[in-house]
Amino acid sequence: MAALALTAAIVGGVSYLAAPYMPLPHTAELAWKGSGVGFLALYAGLSARNIDGGLICAMMALGAAGDVLLGLSGLVVGGAVFLAGHLTAVGLYLRNRRGALGPTDWLMGAGIVAGTVVTAFLLPADRAGAPGVAVYALGLSLMATGAWISRFPRAWVGLGAMMFVASDLLLFARAGPLHGSGWVGPAIWSLYFGGQALICIGVVRALTRDRVGFDSAQT
Repeated sequence: MAALALTAAIVGGVSYLAAPYMPLPHTAELAWKGSGVGFLALYAGLSARNIDGGLICAMMALGAAGDVLLGLSGLVVGGAVFLAGHLTAVGLYLRNRRGALGPTDWLMGAGIVAGTVVTAFLLPADRAGAPGVAVYALGLSLMATGAWISRFPRAWVGLGAMMFVASDLLLFARAGPLHGSGWVGPAIWSLYFGGQALICIGVVRALTRDRVGFDSAQT
């Protein structure tokens, strides 16, 4: 069942790139939009066997809810739900911090936070909303930093987190210097869904390996 949910997630997430070009009712488009990460949440939930598995499931569920709420209730409500997902991710990553962290790792983390927050603050054309964007970007950057210093594979989870950051920075740029650029919308979704998929698969596979290793040690 977990493999089927993952397949449905990939189909839903990739195919959503076509949704904006189709004459769909708004509710149908939102359901399609939420299906990709929603099925990732189901995949994580079916694979979960401990608290960490529950946390990655919650992260994906909050992401799917944020996808839908952005269209239903606007940027503030949707952003708040995404921020809750980022804070959940920070909790997961801190519970699974990498054993040996050197100065380069901490400098990388500090660079992610500073670069993301400053860039996000500078991008929106509506300067009144810039402080709120920066607050959200702080949570986003802490999520990415947590992924970087976690024990989860950086080629999956670390890369996925940075793709998520790039997606949101493009989202903010669309309200500023990239307003009206046709390529931005598909790029935002591709980076976002691709990032979420890499994060989810990377964490679930690492937790599954842990469980298999533990079970093997007991037999």
